[in-house]
Amino acid sequence: MKIENAMKRRQFLKGTLGVASLIALAGCDNLTQSSWFPGVLNKAETLTDLVQRAITPANALAKEYTDSDVSAVFPANGNTDPGTADYAAHVETDFAKWQVEVVGLVQTPMSWTLPALKELPSRTQITRHDCVEGWSAIGKWSGVPLGDLMHHVQPLPNAKYAVFHCADVDDEGMAYYESMAIQDCYHPQTILAYELNGKPLDISHGAPVRLRFERQLGYKQAKYVVKIELVETLGGIGQGRGGYWEDQGYEWYAGI
Repeated sequence: MKIENAMKRRQFLKGTLGVASLIALAGCDNLTQSSWFPGVLNKAETLTDLVQRAITPANALAKEYTDSDVSAVFPANGNTDPGTADYAAHVETDFAKWQVEVVGLVQTPMSWTLPALKELPSRTQITRHDCVEGWSAIGKWSGVPLGDLMHHVQPLPNAKYAVFHCADVDDEGMAYYESMAIQDCYHPQTILAYELNGKPLDISHGAPVRLRFERQLGYKQAKYVVKIELVETLGGIGQGRGGYWEDQGYEWYAGI
């Protein structure tokens, strides 16, 4: 599916949100801070999710390409360096002590260093990254299937979302984060990637570990992942919309 068709579908689905979400995206702070409006908005987001899933099979795969299709240049978008002292220290040690922990509503909280992640069974996939800004690029990603980590930690029955906490922050000190429904963690193309085009991720592309959520737009592909938290609700995390960019007005379910 070409990105322009995906955008048209997103516009159709956005229409299902009704006036409530349009008002919110227009920046009506008085409404978004009221006691009743966030509940209306959450119901609208749920409707978008339901409509998207109704027209897309749960196990549908994003198109995969061949080595000859890989883009000569894969743009580095968003933050290109967390810029913190802690991150710089990890860079100096080639991320030898970087850890990704999986916590929250799980039976067995666990953490993996980068070397430990690389010892797990891996998956390589050549897919197209579609940016909401209108550009796309094809890259070859390698990493550990997120579903394998879920099998290790065993999510509790009330876990509904996986929240990805990142090492980078914006100019105001707000940490980047992203989230997905638990069922999407088990999709075969959902991986924690540590290689791009056969080489370890560089800093600008999210080193040492980033999310690849191939059936969603680029802003869902969280970089610099340090923690995955399983939760029952997205309320209370950031502004409660499920991601840094969602808190700025983007849709939570960004399927393509």
